[in-house]
Amino acid sequence: MRAETACPRCAGRLRAPNAWSSDWWCQAHGAVLPRQPARRPSAEGLTAVVQDARVPVWLPWPLPKGWLVTGFATVGDDRTGARAVAVALAGPGILSGPAEVLLIAEEPGIGLGAYFGGLPGPDPGLGFDAGPPHVKLELCRASASHGVAMWAVSSGRDDRAVYVGEAKGLWLWAVLCPAEAGALMLERPPLLDLRDPGLELSVPFGAPSPLLDV
Repeated sequence: MRAETACPRCAGRLRAPNAWSSDWWCQAHGAVLPRQPARRPSAEGLTAVVQDARVPVWLPWPLPKGWLVTGFATVGDDRTGARAVAVALAGPGILSGPAEVLLIAEEPGIGLGAYFGGLPGPDPGLGFDAGPPHVKLELCRASASHGVAMWAVSSGRDDRAVYVGEAKGLWLWAVLCPAEAGALMLERPPLLDLRDPGLELSVPFGAPSPLLDV
């Protein structure tokens, strides 16, 4: 798994803060928050991500049959906390073979979702939501639930399908591989924010996702 901090927009190497600047610096994108090395899929990794997150940690629940959580990626440092969180999952696809999904919550301007989605980024761009939404996902809490509109957006990569919407004033991305796995969105899985108090879930974990290494 990735062992170094990197730019969330291009995965390039960063210059760490120093005596002259408190910023992490990417040669291509300037001052950015650092993408941290991926956390392994485990109860300990999940706990650490939830504790550090300043954005939702989205998980479909209940998980579709045969699906497993396969890792986590975050953007931020000790000063900022995690301002973007990606949860990786893997399981059987609907149309053919295995599939992988990244669910990403992030503040505007971070660029992690656009990077994994193959967009120039850092955000989905003007007009992505001009037409009717392609699907609505249900965000569930103990007290209530509400729908979030999601739009399919064109990816710069032909091996994945990308959907994006806005939840709690933040971007919500779903990146699905291979592209045919986009059909999974039609099942409209309900999403939980694992930061919500009182959740006691027995989350199943699988092998680390290779998507988080790129």
